[in-house]
Amino acid sequence: MRETPEERSIAHADLLELQRWNTPTIYNGWEQITKHNNAADGFNFEETRDFMPHMGPMVGYAVTVVCEPSNPDHPKNNPDGWNEYRRYVASVPGPKIVVLQDLDKPDVIGSFWGEVNSNAHRALGCVGTITDGAIRDLDEMNHAGFKALAKRLCVGHANAWPIQWGCEVTVFGRTVQPGQLIHADKHGFIAVPHEDQSGLLEAARFMDANECKTVIAAARDVEGKTSEEILQALEQAGQDFGNAAKAEFGTRGEW
Repeated sequence: MRETPEERSIAHADLLELQRWNTPTIYNGWEQITKHNNAADGFNFEETRDFMPHMGPMVGYAVTVVCEPSNPDHPKNNPDGWNEYRRYVASVPGPKIVVLQDLDKPDVIGSFWGEVNSNAHRALGCVGTITDGAIRDLDEMNHAGFKALAKRLCVGHANAWPIQWGCEVTVFGRTVQPGQLIHADKHGFIAVPHEDQSGLLEAARFMDANECKTVIAAARDVEGKTSEEILQALEQAGQDFGNAAKAEFGTRGEW
């Protein structure tokens, strides 16, 4: 399943605006506009680890690849695998996030990612990776500006080799298709269904503002109030929050 540029419905400037918010905020907007299950779809089920939380959120379109570092036959079976895979990555417009499935899971034998690979992918328009395997050369990946959500660190690369790409992959319990919009940070990631991309920014904007004007404002405006007055204000704010979400999206919101 190869996405074409025409299927993208978000301008680059809007992607940068999406990057200003954390991933839970993006989820809050997504759940208002999607027909998918907000308790089962879109986000990772298994715990991720953000090795570059100081870089903040990353946003991009998924390019996908599979590796199996424990298997020495892959380099022999396709000695030109790296060149073929990199041509695939280069053929997709950015920004891109490499979603890598490691078939050795739950074991960690070797790392696909390190100083060389992170710099090479940065040169090809990739901003980071999500992998259920390992990374290494952490300082050097930081210097490259290449963000990583991964399972753990490791020492070696073993037989890390691209064996399949541009295909459906499953990482951290979430199946991801090539071309899906990804938003990721220290909380985890969300793979946005294609049909939800166009309305995502406006929904995130609205829900963030809705929280600030109602439930967050009520929780902060407590100086000189009794407990009963605070409880009443919180109850009213929750109602106002829900009414605003219902008026905008036809949903009940979060509260």
